[in-house]
Amino acid sequence: MTPVSVVSAKPWWQSRTLIANLIAAALLAAEAQFALLQPYLPGNVYAWFAVALPVVNAALRIITTSPLAFRQPGV
Repeated sequence: MTPVSVVSAKPWWQSRTLIANLIAAALLAAEAQFALLQPYLPGNVYAWFAVALPVVNAALRIITTSPLAFRQPGV
């Protein structure tokens, strides 16, 4: 038999992918509500975000090695 390695799940708040997505969502929501940056940025910034976010997600997904736990085991 081959040995089985057990990878323990990390808490969801330690996920770099979730943190990156939450930051992006918060920044986009704040910008949509307050329009603080829009006068200073060119019109294609949102298009760059639309391209960059999936690339960042893919990169973070590639380096992720452990599953997420949304609650503690035994709870």
